[in-house]
Parts: sequence; C-alpha cells; structure tokens
Amino acid sequence: MTVKEFDSFLLLIDEQNDPKDFAIHLERVIPEYFAEQNLVIDLTKYQDFTLGHLLHFLQVSNAHRKHKQSFVMICTEVPVDDIPFEMVVVPTLQEAGDIIEMETIERDLGF
Repeated sequence: MTVKEFDSFLLLIDEQNDPKDFAIHLERVIPEYFAEQNLVIDLTKYQDFTLGHLLHFLQVSNAHRKHKQSFVMICTEVPVDDIPFEMVVVPTLQEAGDIIEMETIERDLGF
C-alpha cells in the first residue's frame, strides 16, 4: 500500500489489484496505524469496479467514521445513485479534500 500525506488527510492507494483484499487489509491497519487520521482511499485503479467491490469497504468506512475521522473514497465506476448513503464517495482527489474540510468544520462546530 502506498501512503501519501497531504495537509489534512492521508491518501491510501492499493499496490495490488484486488479490492476485497485491500478492504480486508485496511480493516487491520487503519485501527493500528491511521486511527487518528482523515483518510482518502483511491479506488480508481481498479478495472471493472462494481458496487459489490465498493461494499467491501463499508465496514471499515463505518468503523473509521464512528471514531470522528473522515473516510472518503475516490471512485468513478459506480453510479452515484447506487452508492449507500453512509459511504462518502467522490470522483476526484480535489472533491475528497473538500469533503474532509467540510467534515472537519462540522466536527469543530459540534455536529
């Protein structure tokens, strides 16, 4: 896994080509190494990515967000209308950064 650091978040990118394995890997490493970080997960590298693949990330997304940290995924393959409401999925890195800024402000204001 590649980790790139930005001002307000870390970008995590899979070095393999299996979204399910990546989701399982994230479930193990996020609580141990990235629990206090806002995270962006880049899923754009996967070919033929489906809603089923995206759903593998639901558990780790919910767990991380429960601890008051942002968890945003970058994906362009799954139609917006198919994405569960509890998942934050955007098409670009810029939009992921914008979402994290908004969520940080909301947390600071007590929402």
